[in-house]
Amino acid sequence: MGKRRIKHVTVIGSGIMGSGIACHFANIGCEVLLLDIVPRELTDKEKAKGLTLENKVVRNRMVNDNLAAAIKSKPAPLYDKSFARRISTGNLEDDLSKIKDTDWIIEVVVERLDIKKSVFEQIEKHRKPGTLITSNTSGIPISFMNEGRSEDFQKHFAVTHFFNPPRYLKLFEVVPGHNCDPAVTDFLMEYGEKYLGKTSVLAKDTPAFIGNRIGIFSIQSLFHTVKEMGLTVSEVDKLTGPVIGRAKSATFRTVDVVGLDTLVHVANGVYENCPEDEHKDTFKLPGFINTMMENKWLGSKTGQGFYKKNVTKEGKKEILALDLDSMEYVKQPRAKFATLELTKTIDNVADRFPVLIKGKDKAGDFYRKSFASLFAYVQHRIPEISDELYRIDDAMSAGFGWEHGPYQVWDAVGVAKGVELMEAIGKKPAAWVTEMLEKGFESFYTVKDGSTYYYSIPDKDYVKKPGQDGFIILDNLRANAPVFKNSGVTVHDIGDGILNVEFTSKMNSIFKIP
Repeated sequence: MGKRRIKHVTVIGSGIMGSGIACHFANIGCEVLLLDIVPRELTDKEKAKGLTLENKVVRNRMVNDNLAAAIKSKPAPLYDKSFARRISTGNLEDDLSKIKDTDWIIEVVVERLDIKKSVFEQIEKHRKPGTLITSNTSGIPISFMNEGRSEDFQKHFAVTHFFNPPRYLKLFEVVPGHNCDPAVTDFLMEYGEKYLGKTSVLAKDTPAFIGNRIGIFSIQSLFHTVKEMGLTVSEVDKLTGPVIGRAKSATFRTVDVVGLDTLVHVANGVYENCPEDEHKDTFKLPGFINTMMENKWLGSKTGQGFYKKNVTKEGKKEILALDLDSMEYVKQPRAKFATLELTKTIDNVADRFPVLIKGKDKAGDFYRKSFASLFAYVQHRIPEISDELYRIDDAMSAGFGWEHGPYQVWDAVGVAKGVELMEAIGKKPAAWVTEMLEKGFESFYTVKDGSTYYYSIPDKDYVKKPGQDGFIILDNLRANAPVFKNSGVTVHDIGDGILNVEFTSKMNSIFKIP
């Protein structure tokens, strides 16, 4: 980490993300200055009190209201409400000069390049050389934001993309600009892991970076598939939830929580800014999405999206789902598929994937098509969005809550089988995948001596995944053949006189042999 220490952080922009980021830095003991713009009009309450636009209460109204709303929100952004004392507030006109005493400036303003560039110009007037400056943008190229900035600014500037809510979602994408000092990149990656409690993922300066590029593709692909296969909203959520190691909110409920407008913004950004993307048309919005946007059926924040709460004449509460053909909210029967029944006795999610793709019903058809589309997409994102395939899996796990990333799912069904699934929908394997198989590498990951190795395309060989030293990864140890197995107990010899004892209750103990 070198000599750099982060004691004071300034967050510019107090919206949902800005306030959430400020709270999380307060959680880890940092002093935080949270800034936002000065209101241009008085509220009726302020007029009644005889306040003017020059009054400090008015000038800081926006930032204080946003922070207060964040602190009251659920899930709670602070470990303890008393930590709010570590956050001071102000506005960009009266208090920006205070950033001369800060260690890290994080910009979280609206996603408009002109506004961001204006903020950066003001920051340069007060920022001391060497101070970290990062943006939480989810799509504006760093080269555009860096334009006109000083050499020292560019050297210390990167994107640090938090996912909402910042306290809870683990993904922390670090995206260095062309002129960013490698030491700054290393610091941000390590700080995210050690202090913010995140999974730091190094990403390239491409539209939507890693998490949203793959995550929004997956959702958009489902938007098209649901109509093509005649599936309902509730059926897709049944197929894309815990059964495949995803959140209970699955696909459509998740979109309702996040907000359809947020998803549409990212999808449009990829469609407009990735002309070479071979799956570009997947990011085109289907008709029912356009209708929902026009009707402002954006999800939880507007009271209805793909789902809507309803009260019957008898006063009973019920959840209705959107019929994508009639565009009316209806009560949908509980989704049932024979293929899913076959997985009920399989506890390990990875072991379910080979069963799911063999299904002979509509669920089997769905999994074969959706997994094939996902495999076909991610194989071409290297080296575009990442040089290493494990970073894609890490991003999807930490940012979208997938228990298994795309390459891990592909490994679970078998790389050769995944190629077969792709070819069945008219997609060819990437040249590097074909070469990998021809050289006898049958999986993207392998375990050696308790450590995970990933297939490196440039090296054409397995390379040890970084960040494992000093840890014992029990899942990797289970790959070793047990030295003893009896009812309820399995013993693995880790090596160096160490035994891992695994009980059927899923509890584990590590023993050192004297």
